Amino acid sequence: MGASVEFQRLLREAALRVTRPRVAVLGAVYANPHADTETITRATRAQVPDVSHQTVYDALSALTAVGLVRRIQPAGSVARYESRVGDNHHHVVCRSCGAVADVDCAVGEAPCLVPADGDGHLEGFTVDEAEVIYWGYCPDCSKVSQARSES
Repeated sequence: MGASVEFQRLLREAALRVTRPRVAVLGAVYANPHADTETITRATRAQVPDVSHQTVYDALSALTAVGLVRRIQPAGSVARYESRVGDNHHHVVCRSCGAVADVDCAVGEAPCLVPADGDGHLEGFTVDEAEVIYWGYCPDCSKVSQARSES
């Protein structure tokens, strides 16, 4: 079964109308993990040349709302989208180049962090997800920084 057919099935199962732009946007997200909207728009236009920015934004919003796509936005960064959903994983972001990578949840199942009261509630909220972003330097930027400090 081709990817396009699989994306159509995912859209139907999520009760979304199957359109060429939605299939192309979903494919772009799968092909470009942690991509921003500009990257997704370029990739989508390779499949649907006349697609507008607004159509891509609308598709991303719809896909996010039904849980087919996850939106993340590390501090100081534009929104990014990924197809890895439903597992409560986290991210590491390079302070220098902005590269983003997945980090598996360190402790069991969602929300993987329990509020201080220990019963999964915080100020009356029932917590079902925790978002953790680790910050540091990717291997390439670490090498550049180390080389500068040695010279």
